[in-house]
Amino acid sequence: MTDKQNKEELNENSEPVQEKTPEKDENTNAESETVTIPLKEYATQLEELDDMRQKVDDFSDGWQRERAEFANYRKRIERDREAERQNSKIDVIKKYLAVNDDFERALKNIPQDSVQAAWLDGLKLIEQKLKTLLEGEGISPIPAENAAFDPALHEAISHEENPDFESGQIIEVVQKGYSIGDRVIRPALVRVAK
Repeated sequence: MTDKQNKEELNENSEPVQEKTPEKDENTNAESETVTIPLKEYATQLEELDDMRQKVDDFSDGWQRERAEFANYRKRIERDREAERQNSKIDVIKKYLAVNDDFERALKNIPQDSVQAAWLDGLKLIEQKLKTLLEGEGISPIPAENAAFDPALHEAISHEENPDFESGQIIEVVQKGYSIGDRVIRPALVRVAK
């Protein structure tokens, strides 16, 4: 019988409800107890019990909601911290990319009389060490040579008529672009065919 049915029955019968009084059970040595209370008081107690159950449900729902919000907050903070670490790392790596560009330009423009010089081997080793360092950090060059122009990966510095290339194809890479995973650190500077 539900509490609601008990209340309706109480309204119809306004007689006191009896509960068991202490009696000794010979087999179990347990006592049972009977108490008599007026029906109005019984109905009031049932209403209070319903109110308390409702409050428990409300508090439980609120607590679970707050717990979920806190878990989401912690995840968001962790994502923000990771993004901040990544951005700091990228800022430092961009400085190394400028040095790498200088090494590449220097090695492309070596005078013919210096090709056999011992210092040139030292420069090549330094360049290789820098490239290894960048690769170790997950930095990779963006492919651009003879590729189709992609504004997400490339930055066009000029559009030129060129019969040797199709429209939208990259003619020349002026400066290499780099990415870390799917994120572009620096787009490749390119000349594009019209």
